Amino acid sequence: MRQPSQIPFDLSPSPSLARDDLVVGEGNALAVGAVDAWPNWPHPVLFVVGPVGSGKTHLATAWAEGADATPYRPGEAAADLISRTPFAALVEDVDRAGFDETELFQLLNAARLGGGTVLLTSRVPASALPFRLPDLLSRLRAATVAELRAPDEMLLSGVLMKLAADRQIELDPRLIDYAVTRMERSLDAAADLIRRLDLEALASKERISRTLLQRILSEMEEEKARQS
Repeated sequence: MRQPSQIPFDLSPSPSLARDDLVVGEGNALAVGAVDAWPNWPHPVLFVVGPVGSGKTHLATAWAEGADATPYRPGEAAADLISRTPFAALVEDVDRAGFDETELFQLLNAARLGGGTVLLTSRVPASALPFRLPDLLSRLRAATVAELRAPDEMLLSGVLMKLAADRQIELDPRLIDYAVTRMERSLDAAADLIRRLDLEALASKERISRTLLQRILSEMEEEKARQS
């Protein structure tokens, strides 16, 4: 039986959300290209849609840093942001409850009239959003859409290698190949896997082997099953 181990504090830095650290693959290349075209977007509103773990936060955060964009959050009035012409605004997770429809419309309408640019992220397309205000829905449906797909094996491999390098972990490419065919297709899951491998290897004084990798993957799968 495996001896219990004391998990050390995770003092490693969080994964970088800088543009230069964004791994580009087939599943996100078009969306990355659309965002990178700023400020020369064909439409002042860009709607980035993709499932959980597809990289929306990384892409949006990188854009916001480069564009010096201001986050627009539920409950905030749009007037202050709109007054900073030309403004750049980031609206994350617009599919979640809490946004005032009238305020959000004012923000998007100001962008459409030339006052600035807005990047929105969502897990669902505009047609599936829970809004009722016709003018707001019209502005959202007119936006340029950039779709992010769940990461394919090539992109997931690149992300795992990048995350491992960030933690100064040497991972055998064969272990990466093994992991990507068995893990959840999610960038969040990739970050969690590397974090767990690092901490468990430090705590148990084990090298990162297939046995350790199998154990961590099984634990993650069991946790996901309990949560579903």
